[in-house]
Order: sequence, then C-alpha cells, then structure tokens
Amino acid sequence: MNGLISEFDAGKLHVKVFETRAQMGKAASEWYLAKVREKISEKGYVRAVFAAAHSQEDFFQGLIEDSSADFSCIDAFHMDEYIGLPQEAPQLFSNFLTRTIFSRKPFRSINLMRPEAGDSQRYAALLKAAPLDIVSLGIGENGHIAFNDPHEAHFDDPETVKVTTLDGKCRQQQVNDGEFASIDLVPEHALTMTIPALMSCRTVVGIVPDSRKAEAVKLALTGPVSESCPASILRTHDDAVLFLDKDAAGLL
Repeated sequence: MNGLISEFDAGKLHVKVFETRAQMGKAASEWYLAKVREKISEKGYVRAVFAAAHSQEDFFQGLIEDSSADFSCIDAFHMDEYIGLPQEAPQLFSNFLTRTIFSRKPFRSINLMRPEAGDSQRYAALLKAAPLDIVSLGIGENGHIAFNDPHEAHFDDPETVKVTTLDGKCRQQQVNDGEFASIDLVPEHALTMTIPALMSCRTVVGIVPDSRKAEAVKLALTGPVSESCPASILRTHDDAVLFLDKDAAGLL
C-alpha cells in the first residue's frame, strides 16, 4: 500500500494526503519522475527548479533511490538563497542542495545562486534563457513559497528574481528546522524567485509534511487566493499537485 488517505481538488490544484511522511515523499518522487520522463520525451531535456528545505528530504530520497530516471537530461536551478552568509556556510541553500541531491545524481547542469544581492540579475537571466518545465516546492509556516513572505509577496511582481526581507515567522522557521541556533543568527534578507516566475513553470509539485505547516496548508487550500497566504496561488495553476502527510493536512 502506498499510504494514500485521501485526494481532492482545491481549485485547479490536486491534493494527495498520505499516512506517513515517507510515503508522501516516495509518492511525490514517483509522480515527479513520471512528469520528467514525459518532458524529456517531448524535447530531450528538462529545466527543473528545486526548493532547499528539510521538508523536501523524503522527496529527495525517492529521487536518489530511483535508478530509472535520466538526470543527465535535467538542468537544475534553485529558487532562493540567503544574503550575507559566507560561501562555505552549511545553511546556504546552494550547499544544502549540493549535499542532499545535486552531488548525488549526474545532472546535465547545476545553476546556483550566489549569496549576494547583486546576483539577482545574473540568475534571472539564467532562468529566463528558456521556459522552466517543473518546480518542486514547499509551503512555509507563514504560507510563503520560496522566500515570498506575505508582507512582500506580489502575484503580479514584474521581477524574476528579487531581494526580499524575511519576516519574523519565516526566520523563526529556520530555527525550528535546526539550521540556526537562534533567530538573531538568521539573515534578514534573501534572494528569491518571484511568484510569477515560480508560476511560469509548466508543472508545480508541492511537498509539505509536518503539523507545523497545518495552519498554512489550511489557509492555502480553503482561504481566499490572496497575497496574505502566498501559497494560495497554487490553486490557480493549470498543472499542479500538492503532496501532504496527515500531519500537514491535520486542520483540513
């Protein structure tokens, strides 16, 4: 049994709820790789955006364990990065993704953000060089996607990558995740792909475990489609699926 408890639609977004976090991650990786194979058959390669978060680790494990997928056809990008940490800092999302997935599969290319405000235009140009095929993402405790926190999220943002200010709930989440010992150590600014840039990806795959995300998930799926809960925009995407464990779905 794959552990599927329920599935339903929230707007255009298809939602699947699983008994355990591991079952959620495995199912998400299988669904994702099936989409990747479709896209490779269409044009020979895939441009994929990845989230850097502990919530994605079960999904990444599923990708690593699958020996059938051809990662040599995947150009990899990531969606956000802290500003101001030294290049060797383990908390940098580029370093997290390198440790967790990028060094463990033979990607066609790996394109990393630099931890500096001035990198926004360079990275935006890389993203805009060709259409983005698929993004795998989480939902923050404050409802953010990437580092688009509610106070600076814009559904009509004209930028592709921008400098943003992280709110207190977002910064505390990084402490809750064990990445920083205290909120004072969490950077206040970051680079992020904007919401229109994320939504431009042809396919969106959300992977969201943990009861800490339950309130944000409920708002994203049942509240208004509003920048006050940036993840609510997922309900408007034409090809999006959200994988939850039962804890993240606990308030639905």
